[in-house]
Amino acid sequence: MAIASINPVTGEVLKTFEPLTDEELELKLELADRTFATYKHTSFTDRAQWLNQAADILEAKKSEFGIIITLEMGKTLKSAIAEVEKCANLCRFYAEHAPIYLADTPAFTDASRTLIRYQPLGIILAVMPWNFPFWQVFRFAVPCLMAGNVGLLKHASNVPQCALAIAEIFRLAGVPEGAFQTLLIGADRVAKLVADPRVKAATLTGSEPAGQSLAAIAGHHLKKVVLELGGSDPFIVLKSADLDLAINTAVTARVMNNGQTCIAAKRFILEEAIADQFTEKFVEKFKALKVGDPMQSETDVGPLATPQILTELDLQVKASTEAGAKVLVGGYRLPQEGNFYAPTILADIPLGAPPYQEEFFGPVASVFRVKNIGEAIALANSTNFGLGASVWTNDPQEIELAIEQIEAGAVFVNSMVKSDPRIPFGGIKRSGYGRELGIEGIREFVNIKTIWIN
Repeated sequence: MAIASINPVTGEVLKTFEPLTDEELELKLELADRTFATYKHTSFTDRAQWLNQAADILEAKKSEFGIIITLEMGKTLKSAIAEVEKCANLCRFYAEHAPIYLADTPAFTDASRTLIRYQPLGIILAVMPWNFPFWQVFRFAVPCLMAGNVGLLKHASNVPQCALAIAEIFRLAGVPEGAFQTLLIGADRVAKLVADPRVKAATLTGSEPAGQSLAAIAGHHLKKVVLELGGSDPFIVLKSADLDLAINTAVTARVMNNGQTCIAAKRFILEEAIADQFTEKFVEKFKALKVGDPMQSETDVGPLATPQILTELDLQVKASTEAGAKVLVGGYRLPQEGNFYAPTILADIPLGAPPYQEEFFGPVASVFRVKNIGEAIALANSTNFGLGASVWTNDPQEIELAIEQIEAGAVFVNSMVKSDPRIPFGGIKRSGYGRELGIEGIREFVNIKTIWIN
């Protein structure tokens, strides 16, 4: 079955690609295995040069790559270009910091000398999603390559042109042939890849079922995995918060990337003292959002990536309203060509309705009211997810309480949750495990070797 690139605005098939045959896939695995034997001995200086050159290419062609992203998955062109720029920054960050992060670390024991050395593992398989089709790949590939590993990319099947463009960027940057390869294959062939003894570890960003499947296979073969799965991030606003800043950020945090972001704010938990004021302005700003062609600079929200995602989101909203939730704005598919859904705010949500436990992957915000910070934290922690959380308060005691008690991989105070090369990124509970980015991210796929010398 062909792998198709389909414009979510029009439904037009842009390009089709034939999946790799078994023989072609085996050749790529053989090449990766051979390449690792020499690539692991390359210097940090050489790897840094290649990644700085990749950054130059990304910056020089950011508009060209942005158009590819927008045409394949529908985010606004301005946000696609920003994504490409973020990838360039990531390349430069690890080019500078990887030698420090992976330098021998001394330890103090009764030996004459003890140290920890960080050595590459080999071939790392990445199963990546479509919602940030460049950023998600680069945040795997860059630390992977700087650590001396080689990478194989199985990208989401609706963004094949992005996948091929990324491989070409690394090729043009001078990365040795075989150190990074894109595999145009379906999800049904991932299990066999993970089982292959030449593949030493895997990383996946995607849905909970996909993560469970990969983890089960990897566990059977005793291979390490890093999983970044779904999220239903709370956005807690308390009475001492800067409301105007919180409201403006809340809109961006919910509809960025057309609402299709794991770390998007999804549950807006408001202290009663400011709930009416916040909600009124929140609704006003949602009504002002411009939905339409993502190639136009004035567009705030583009289409959802696929018809299936549109249908799933619509069903979740309908199930919520049937359970008794109130629609403050939106709540329907837009009557036009393409996968468009109206920016939506749900309120008065009864216990047990979908927003309490499900992830809404689109421009739908769920508003909850609480009496105090204790109730806010309890509600924030009541889901199976634990990716990120945003808390808005100027009370020092509330800040410390939120930091200590919220169950998440990241807590941002008076700021929107985001990924940043300088700090680790990942979740707990059913949002996954392991970390990307920062020093912790580059050390996920290395042999942390203890050296003891008497």
